[in-house]
Amino acid sequence: MPNRRPQRKNFIGFLASILIFSLVLMTINVRYEKSSLFFESIVVWLFSPIQNLLTSATSSISDVFDHYIFLVQASKENDRLLLEINLLSKKNNELLERNKLLERTDNLIEFLDEDERPFVIAKVIGYDATQWSKVIFINRGTDHEVQKNSSVMTNAGVIGHVIHSSPNSSKVLLITDSRSAVDSLFQETRESGITVGTGENICEMKFVPISAKVNLGDKVISSGLGGVFPKGLVVGTVVDIVKKSQELFQDIMVAPSADLSNIEEVIVLLSNQVEG
Repeated sequence: MPNRRPQRKNFIGFLASILIFSLVLMTINVRYEKSSLFFESIVVWLFSPIQNLLTSATSSISDVFDHYIFLVQASKENDRLLLEINLLSKKNNELLERNKLLERTDNLIEFLDEDERPFVIAKVIGYDATQWSKVIFINRGTDHEVQKNSSVMTNAGVIGHVIHSSPNSSKVLLITDSRSAVDSLFQETRESGITVGTGENICEMKFVPISAKVNLGDKVISSGLGGVFPKGLVVGTVVDIVKKSQELFQDIMVAPSADLSNIEEVIVLLSNQVEG
């Protein structure tokens, strides 16, 4: 019992303080009825800078967040547009390549008569142009009636013949290979010889008599002899002539009519192409 009396006194004092504070607020409210409340003014005055600071900070954070969201969305849109551009560029490139292929194919076959001899168009799929070998690989083989010794050419002229054929590919020996030999003749004079490879980007025409009339720029064509190349195919052009008085034959260099370093598609003449 003696311990409860101080607690009751403290509680009554607390209630009295609240009552007095309320009366003071009411008095202030009546006195400043026509203007802002005195207490509210003090509170606003005290907390206004803090509120402004918080508002500014919140606005800045909101702006940063909005800017981040905008950048993320812009980045995604940029990635989408780049992907779309790449796809369109790929399609455009495919169309250009297809158009170029059609143009090259038309150029290959425009000089061939459809009734003259059968042929197939083949793509070059590999090179083996080393110091010792001048060979290309094409994507046509026995499944396409391509056989060993089939003649291979472009619209510019002879490039070689098939030396090996599998079902879906073939190996072509170029006329510049040292193992190649094409029975040939000069288009103008009809003098004959053998055009052989040198292992370089040029050929040599052998066994042309010293007395034969040969000029720079003369065309060399296939003679049709030998059972490989049909008659009349362009082989190349004479670019150098050396005559030695003690020799029986001239030394004649022939540049291939076709650019053998830049072949993409070729014509392969099929089984009944050989003419006498």
